[in-house]
Amino acid sequence: MKICLYGASSNNIDKIYIEATEKLGEELARRGHTLVFGGGAAGLMGAAARGCTKENGKIIGISPKFFDVDGVLYDKCTEFIYTETMRERKQLLEDMSDGFIVMPGGPGTFDELFETLALRQLGQHNKPIAIFNINGYYNPLGEMLKVAYTGGFMTKEVLDLAPLFSDETQLLRYLEDNREGTGDFSVLKTIG
Repeated sequence: MKICLYGASSNNIDKIYIEATEKLGEELARRGHTLVFGGGAAGLMGAAARGCTKENGKIIGISPKFFDVDGVLYDKCTEFIYTETMRERKQLLEDMSDGFIVMPGGPGTFDELFETLALRQLGQHNKPIAIFNINGYYNPLGEMLKVAYTGGFMTKEVLDLAPLFSDETQLLRYLEDNREGTGDFSVLKTIG
């Protein structure tokens, strides 16, 4: 599988996030998957790429040309695709990937999560989405989504589209078991 990873680009975060993400990158490569990511060398993007590199995994970086300044982009990608804009980058990340992992992050990561989830809800893709809940980072999001469900703002089917995981092995197994085309997603066209 080509697995897209969305996550923080900052190094100014607790090492627990960096270490867990590097371990995820290693496991992703050991399982024979390709990492597809925004190309950054820092933060959780860089940690995942370093983990994949340790295990000789395939890595596809996608980034706008304006980020190609000294040290910003990960220089050991198997393949690197340059775009003109952030919108074009996001579209390629979505199109090239068979599944998505959402790591801890800020506004950019939240944007990627919710757009990917909304597109899934609308039946525009049926690729699995998994949220890596390192150190309980996404506990408040999980509660917010449950409130949206109990308040009638979303259905149980939509709530279940982006489960939270605290273990990288279980997360990857979920993506593998729910790869595009393996489930019945016809119900999604009538919900939301």
